[in-house]
Amino acid sequence: MFTQYVLEYGVGELEPHIDELTMVTHYTKHHGAYTNNLNAAVEKVPEISNWSIEKLLANLESIEDDTIRTAIRNNGGGFYNHNLYFSILSPEGKHAPDGPLAERIAKDFGSFDQLKDTMTASAMGRFGSGWAWLVVKHDKVLDIVSTPNQDNPLMDNSGAKPILGIDVWEHAYYLKYKNLRGDYIKAFWNVVDWNKVSNLYMRATT
Repeated sequence: MFTQYVLEYGVGELEPHIDELTMVTHYTKHHGAYTNNLNAAVEKVPEISNWSIEKLLANLESIEDDTIRTAIRNNGGGFYNHNLYFSILSPEGKHAPDGPLAERIAKDFGSFDQLKDTMTASAMGRFGSGWAWLVVKHDKVLDIVSTPNQDNPLMDNSGAKPILGIDVWEHAYYLKYKNLRGDYIKAFWNVVDWNKVSNLYMRATT
């Protein structure tokens, strides 16, 4: 049974950057539905019922039934992606990385500002719905990638591990920002907790 990430902050505490109504809709309705639908799909394939979500998404080809595989891809991706997204947000988090992650960002992108600019461009360039990701590759180098719909880097078996994701589905921002995706992404950077991202980075590199 997969469990939805439990928020460590109130649904209104990311105001004014992410509004309360969007949080309620996004977390309760969308993320909740992905979680429920994933569990319903996995119940139909008992042999994978004890797999982690990471193993499940990396081994989608092992699910023979096309309909179930598609349901697990879409809802499993939505479950994993949103668990990560909501877990790295905070109203009072560290607003810039330090330590080993900061050093790696400087090495791979030149500066923290350049990382944000590059990831913003990736998020803005995603046509339609999808995500922009900061990932740790198998050689421990940081990279930025984008995926459509609820796909994520775990699905391509490259060894890349996501540590930060920007959700650019319209449900993530349209109630407040309408069609101004760029304004939402700019606001998003104000509620990223870089302590949490750093913890994910350390986990991915050790």
